[in-house]
Amino acid sequence: MAGNSGNVLQDSGLPIAFAMDEVDQGALPPPNDRLGQSVRVWARSLSVMQKEAIVLSALTGKAWRLASDEGPYLDGFDAAPCPLSFLGTGMVSSYMNEILALARERRVAVRSLVLVQDNFYTMEGSIVRGTMTGGALPVELEIRIEADAAGDVLRELLADAVHASPLNGLLRGVHRSLFSLRLNGRPMTIGDVGAIDALDEPDPSVTLLEALTSAEYGEPQLIERVTAVDAVEGVPGGAHTSLSETQSRTLHLRAICTLRPDGVKEIEQHLFNPRGSTFRFLSDEAEGFGGRGAAPDAASYMAAGIAFCFMTQLGRYASIVKRALDAYNVIQDTHFSLGGASGKTGQPGRADPVETHVYLTSPEDDAFARKAVIMGEQTCFLHGLCRTDLKTKIKITRARESVVT
Repeated sequence: MAGNSGNVLQDSGLPIAFAMDEVDQGALPPPNDRLGQSVRVWARSLSVMQKEAIVLSALTGKAWRLASDEGPYLDGFDAAPCPLSFLGTGMVSSYMNEILALARERRVAVRSLVLVQDNFYTMEGSIVRGTMTGGALPVELEIRIEADAAGDVLRELLADAVHASPLNGLLRGVHRSLFSLRLNGRPMTIGDVGAIDALDEPDPSVTLLEALTSAEYGEPQLIERVTAVDAVEGVPGGAHTSLSETQSRTLHLRAICTLRPDGVKEIEQHLFNPRGSTFRFLSDEAEGFGGRGAAPDAASYMAAGIAFCFMTQLGRYASIVKRALDAYNVIQDTHFSLGGASGKTGQPGRADPVETHVYLTSPEDDAFARKAVIMGEQTCFLHGLCRTDLKTKIKITRARESVVT
């Protein structure tokens, strides 16, 4: 595991999220744009299950520092949200963006809008035997809306908006993620996962330290815990349960997204199984892209969630098989299209396979390093989402009707 066993996030005194202004694109180069908006994540392990990242959008030039932790179920400190909540926040924020943009385009007046999104993930098999696999189930999205439109017109608008989300590109079809690997600074062949050429970039822990040394922050709480979970043992989803060598379980998270009067989206993230705390996120698109840049945008949250989730699985694998992994850091690129409505493309969202460059520090041998990446990808819920063809299930709730599509 990461060398420091203390609660680094709490001891640092830093907020969970804050803007990184005036990013040096020599030190933090953005990825090349392919589809309209590309996001690079530099992330490093801190202690136990704690991670921090700088997330940079090549489209907007806006960068954010974000942090993640796990709860009692993984023996984490619960000092920041779990990785899956970042992806859920970005997903529901993206759906809200597209619904509002398409309603404006089609001249449908929306008087009220609340999104309730349920995400489900699975974990099956034995990590020691190498059969444990993480997966994703279809998203369930309830759209609570009051709008000046007939039922059939509204149903078509909302279905089109969901398809227009950039995340639609990862949900629909099969996307096999790509990886490169360095062990103690030495490039290695990757093993039984999709390979990509290594980046000519230093270990992201160096990049993060240099960038964060001069960072200033003054934003309000962009992410904060609103309800803390108790560490309870001997119950489903309780303390230590996610560290079991053999598992058969379904995870359940819920995101409730509302729009504040200033246009910023407020998302309350609940973790029902395993038992986790409730966190509140703020999300906003950058200036010139539908918002004021007051909080991280949808694509940045989604990219961070994928990186953090994969890193959790690296640390979890090493912990269960009792092998030394002093640090596990990544540089990750995600490539999304613009939103079909918010970006005025008129097309469903698209995405390329996720590209992750892994930097491991460990006294273990090459075989362990390769196996860690293979099992990290295999057990990562969000790489499982990418390699599964999924369709979002929509339920539309109005004052006097409820329609499932």
